Amino acid sequence: MYIVFEGIDGAGKTTQIELLKDWLVNNGFQVETVVEPTDSDIGKLIRKLLQDENATSEYMQKTLGLLFAADRTLLMNDIESFQKENKVVISDRSFYSSLVYQEPADWIEEINKFAKIPDMVILLDLDLKTSVSRTEGKDEFENEEFLSSVKDKYLELADKHDNFTVIDGNSGPKMVAHNIKIKVAPLLGICKDCITD
Repeated sequence: MYIVFEGIDGAGKTTQIELLKDWLVNNGFQVETVVEPTDSDIGKLIRKLLQDENATSEYMQKTLGLLFAADRTLLMNDIESFQKENKVVISDRSFYSSLVYQEPADWIEEINKFAKIPDMVILLDLDLKTSVSRTEGKDEFENEEFLSSVKDKYLELADKHDNFTVIDGNSGPKMVAHNIKIKVAPLLGICKDCITD
């Protein structure tokens, strides 16, 4: 099982991934978590470029798109290995992030055509002001105007793809975690009516 968390910056992905991982482990599952960008040399370069003042420019968008696709290709091997070991893989982001953060979308889709399709995408939908208030402001993408466009693109993807589940991220960590468990449980044969927290 390959589960991906998506959402704008500050949506709460890191918190919810840890909560879901702990819950699945307590239910007897082996779980591996991965994150994009990775800690590879490519991933480190991406993190540096995200803080460049020109990060949202057209040429940098294409550069980042290529780097993310390369970094993601390395990650696919790890994900496949984990799945062969019957582990649940939970990822912080996937190629869907590139589709909403980088442009042009058709080109981004083409260079990511070998990326693995997640079994489930949990889109944490959060109020923009709350999102921005949670970020450190280091990345050029962490501003309300840019993230407003990203949020709209995410919701468009959710309408188009059956593997997306939109979760309201405004209702507090415990309630968000509970709502995620309700959605994940059927995929893994867990009784969702038995979820008490």
